[in-house]
Amino acid sequence: MAEKRKAIFLDKDGTIIPDVPYNVNPDLISLADGVVEGLKLLQQAGYVFVVISNQAGVARGHFPLNALENVKQKIDFLLNSEGIEIEKYYFCPHHPEGKVAEYSKVCDCRKPMPGMILQAIKDLEILPPQSWMIGDILNDVEAGNRAGCRTVLINNGNETEWIETSFRTPTYKAANFLSAAQFIVSNPFESNFLNDKKLAAL
Repeated sequence: MAEKRKAIFLDKDGTIIPDVPYNVNPDLISLADGVVEGLKLLQQAGYVFVVISNQAGVARGHFPLNALENVKQKIDFLLNSEGIEIEKYYFCPHHPEGKVAEYSKVCDCRKPMPGMILQAIKDLEILPPQSWMIGDILNDVEAGNRAGCRTVLINNGNETEWIETSFRTPTYKAANFLSAAQFIVSNPFESNFLNDKKLAAL
C-alpha cells in the first residue's frame, strides 16, 4: 500500500480563482492574488492539492456537468505553467432547490457536508490530521473540520452570515491566500494534535 500523504483541499471560487457566479467560460478564469506564491510554498512543504467545489449551477440549470471540464483545463493550464499540479478535482453538482431533476436533491457531498473530502481521502490515500481545507466561507471550514482536517478561512468578505459553531470555527483566519499558506507551513502536524470532534467525524 502506498504511503499516506498530506493534502491541501482547496475551494475553487473565491479561493483560488475570483468568484464569478456560475461561470464556466475559461476566458473569465484567472488565479486569485497570492495563489501561485502560496501553492509553491505548500508544494515545497510536501502537500498535494485537491479541489473541492460546490457547483450548484448544474442543478440550477445554468450549465451542464461536462462544462466543468473546460474550467478544470483552464485552471490546470494556469497552474501547470507555474510548475503546480492539482491532483484531482471533486465537484458536487447537487442542490435541493435545483431545476434539473437528476441533481435536485439533498446529498452528503455538498459543503458543508464532508462527502467530497472524505472521498478524496479514500481515493488518494490522504492523512486527514496532517491535511488542511482552505476556503472563503464557513461552509468550507465546516466540511474540512467534519472530515478531520485543520482549516483556514480566507476572510476576504465572501462570508456574510457568520454562523459559527464548533465545526464552523477555523483553525486560522487569513487575509489572503498567501498568508494562509504561510500559516500552514509554519504550523506543521504534531503527533499530539488531536481534535476529538474532528476525528469523530471519520
